[in-house]
Amino acid sequence: MTATITHTALPIAPAVLDELRRTDDAGRPMAPFTDAEGGDPLRCCLRRSRAGERVALVSYAPLRRWAAETGAEPGAYDEQGAVFIHAEPCAGPEDQELPFTNAHRVLRRYSAAGRILGGALVDGPDGFAPALADAFADPAVALVHVRAVEYGCFLYEVRR
Repeated sequence: MTATITHTALPIAPAVLDELRRTDDAGRPMAPFTDAEGGDPLRCCLRRSRAGERVALVSYAPLRRWAAETGAEPGAYDEQGAVFIHAEPCAGPEDQELPFTNAHRVLRRYSAAGRILGGALVDGPDGFAPALADAFADPAVALVHVRAVEYGCFLYEVRR
């Protein structure tokens, strides 16, 4: 089950995916593999991988990439982590619903300067719309990162 949108989940942009497929944000070349079982959260199309798909686990620095677009200076809040992407370009998200809402998630809030302003634990699909509305009710919040609780992995961002 997914939450009905009032905000849009943003996948990793196609131009950034092209860069990550050559060299990731840690400077490593992509090492694609065939996903035998499926189920990995893909950040290019915001769905789970299917058995037999070619995917890659790459290092991605979402706040650094956003800061490069906006001129923000995230300082120590700049971080990179592992994300799954398709090894070849894909069509992107299949629908407009918020993905990966079927588990506990953390919504981490950032200012326009790239500083963390707080966060919220969301317990399931029904909590996403109120948590995002609450986050963006604060005029200082410029974007929100949705992250997995168990590993802290970046899943996607929602912008003002």
